Amino acid sequence: MTDTPLAPATALQHPRGIERVVVGERTSDGAGVKLTRVISGPALQRRLDPFLMLDAFGSDEAADYIAGFPDHPHRGFETVTYMIAGRMRHRDSAGHEGLLTNGSVQWMTAGRGLVHSELPEQEEGRMEGFQLWLNLPASDKLCEPWYRDIATEEMPEWTAPGVRVRVVAGATHGVQGAVQRERTAPVYLDVHLEPGATFEQPLPAGHNALVYVYRGGVAIGGEAATEAGRMAILRNDPQADGVRLQAGEAPARALLIAGAPLNEPIAQYGPFVMNTREELFQAVEDFNAGRFR
Repeated sequence: MTDTPLAPATALQHPRGIERVVVGERTSDGAGVKLTRVISGPALQRRLDPFLMLDAFGSDEAADYIAGFPDHPHRGFETVTYMIAGRMRHRDSAGHEGLLTNGSVQWMTAGRGLVHSELPEQEEGRMEGFQLWLNLPASDKLCEPWYRDIATEEMPEWTAPGVRVRVVAGATHGVQGAVQRERTAPVYLDVHLEPGATFEQPLPAGHNALVYVYRGGVAIGGEAATEAGRMAILRNDPQADGVRLQAGEAPARALLIAGAPLNEPIAQYGPFVMNTREELFQAVEDFNAGRFR
C-alpha cells in the first residue's frame, strides 16, 4: 500500500551521529540456519534497550536455511520477522498459522508463552530477512499471546523523490506504521534510497536508535558511509532531533530502528526473557509442565 507523498517535515537541526559501528557475529540457530547476529549479549541489550536481538539472514544456498526453526518456546517479549525474499511458514501452539513471503512481516507477542515453528516453504532460491526481538515491560510479560501477519501489499509506505520507506512500526511524515506500541514506542522503517537521495526521520531524544545497512552504503548525520552488513549505534545527544540518512553513488537500503528504553532488569535464559532469575525458573517450569498456550 503506497500513500500519497507528503511534504517533508521541517529539516532536522541536530541530526544524530554515530557512536560506534558493530559487525555482527556469524552463527547458526534453529536446526542449523546460518545467520548474522547483530544484537546479542547483555552489553548491547542494555545499550539498545528495548531491543534484545537482531538477526540478519540471507543465502542462495538451500543448505543454509532449509532445516528452518522447528518447534521452540518464547516468553516475555515480541518477535518481528521481516522477509525480504523467500517463503517461511509459521505455526504456533495458540493455533495461529501464516505464510511469510517477499516483503511481508510477522509480528508475534509471546507474552506468557508460546511454542512455535518457522519452516521454509521452498527448496531452492534466495531466503533473506531479519528477526528483531522487542522486550515487553514487566507489566506485560505475562499478557495473552498475540499475532499478526502483515502482507506486503498491506504495508504502509511513504514516498518522496528518490526515497521509499516501508513503515513497519511507528510513523514517518504522517504515515502510521502497521503496528504501534505505547510503552516502547518502536520505530521500524525499511528505507530505500536512490543514489544521492536523503531521508530525515524525527526521533525523540530519549529513544535508543540504530541503523542496519543491508544494501550499498549510507552516510548518517553527514559522517562517513556505513557499509552493508554493518550496524551503526546512534548517539543519544540531548539536543538531537532525529536521524539523517544519505545514499552515496549507488542505491542503498537500511533498517532504521528506534524505541523508548524500558530501564528494567533483563534476565534471559535462551528464549525466555524476564526481569528476575526467579521468573526465569518459573518460565522453564511452566514450559516443561506444558503450561504454554
